[in-house]
Amino acid sequence: MNEKNTIAITKWTIIVYDAWRKAAFIYEVWGEKEQGKKLRQKAHELYQRFNDRFWMEEEGFYCLGLDNHKQQIKSIASNPGHLLWSGIVPQERSQKVVERLFQPDMWCGWGVRTLSAKNQAYNPISYQRGSVWPHDNSIIVAGLKRYGYHTEANSIAEGIFAAASYFQAGRMPELFAGIERQDNNFPVPYPDANIPQAWAAGSIFLLIRSILGIEADAPQRKLKLQPDLPECLPDLELTNLSVGDANISLRFWREEEQTRWEVTHIDGELQVSE
Repeated sequence: MNEKNTIAITKWTIIVYDAWRKAAFIYEVWGEKEQGKKLRQKAHELYQRFNDRFWMEEEGFYCLGLDNHKQQIKSIASNPGHLLWSGIVPQERSQKVVERLFQPDMWCGWGVRTLSAKNQAYNPISYQRGSVWPHDNSIIVAGLKRYGYHTEANSIAEGIFAAASYFQAGRMPELFAGIERQDNNFPVPYPDANIPQAWAAGSIFLLIRSILGIEADAPQRKLKLQPDLPECLPDLELTNLSVGDANISLRFWREEEQTRWEVTHIDGELQVSE
């Protein structure tokens, strides 16, 4: 096993775990309960193995991967933030993971760095050793929202939105430097970043979805909302949102510290709730 494949273990574990769970749901919708049950069991076994081997108790965080001797690679990176999105983190460990992501060596104010500033390989203007990736951060935000960390999710969203305002036409670059945000500076571009880039542009949609806590269940004709607008985004309207064969438009706004919402248009059968 080479170094590249070894370091990717954490990321690919997340993808496989999420895929098995979602495939199980699809089979259950199709009425193939037995196949759904098998996939859920595989996901559960992966959940157990992963949490046994990748958790670093002394760090209160997950390791980046296992080396060719199956020893933990203890580098602190942003990848474990994606674990929250997948749901593979036990609830009792989530607080430690969140706190670690927001320590100064990881959180630069514009977003979460790909690599801890304490790491010897750290370079804030490198491609993957301390820079900030919008899509990387949007996945972390989705995970924070999933575990109920609304304030922390909004902090990252605000940082990414603020960074976007400095780039031409508000277009998100592939990545930018992980230099600490201060009152008198701006996000430093990565010289060879693609601008725009599809997954960077798509990060904005995931951030919006996460802020609003949108969860659609098309087979059951249900739409669940858990909105919490940050101060930087006091009013927001969504139009022509499709859920199954229904179409809906919604408006969200802040009243002091609370977020309110209303349905402005609906076409078709759809139950909307918090």
